[in-house]
Amino acid sequence: MNLDFSQIVPHIPFLLQGVGVTLQFVSAALILGLVLGIILSIFKIGRFRLLRWVANAYTSVFRGTPLILQLSIIYFGVPQFGFDISAYVAGVLAFGLNSAAYVSEIIRAGIQAVDKGQKEAAEALGIPYRPTMLRIILPQAFRNILPALFNEFINLTKESAIVSIIGVMDLMRRAQVLNAQIYRYFEALLFVGLIYYLLVMVLTIIGRLIERRLQRSD
Repeated sequence: MNLDFSQIVPHIPFLLQGVGVTLQFVSAALILGLVLGIILSIFKIGRFRLLRWVANAYTSVFRGTPLILQLSIIYFGVPQFGFDISAYVAGVLAFGLNSAAYVSEIIRAGIQAVDKGQKEAAEALGIPYRPTMLRIILPQAFRNILPALFNEFINLTKESAIVSIIGVMDLMRRAQVLNAQIYRYFEALLFVGLIYYLLVMVLTIIGRLIERRLQRSD
């Protein structure tokens, strides 16, 4: 096998620009997934049976179908109904909606792990449900589930390469563009794979540091 990475060197700045696009894309999807995940988790533990059913059905559908299918439906299918949607927005929506299904389960488990006595004490003091949830339960739940949420961020970073199929200029898409120019597929993909690996390792280290700090503070 004849490997020649010298042809990759002049295009490294072009490839590295994809790092910012990838991180921006993943961050936007995670924020969407987190906000929607919080809402779904509250529905799941709420008193209203219809909302519980909706939240559970949502989670079942998005966890039970491939992410690439969800992305394709949003990007290729939605315009059929007269809505113009860019590749970037479609990717954020697909990843955010998909992530919300997993985040909702993480948050639900975190909320249920909080001592029930605190909720009962708040009810005894006459504190309404919403302030109890927002000011007492959720802060403690997030403290417990922060490492799991960080793992979701790492998973989104790895899976974000899928958006290259709809033309988002992330790391993977830039490697494909470069391949079409220089025809050095193995070298370009290996270099981009190294970047993904380094990103994941850095995020993993940050996540472990946060987890250790939380353990020390306990």
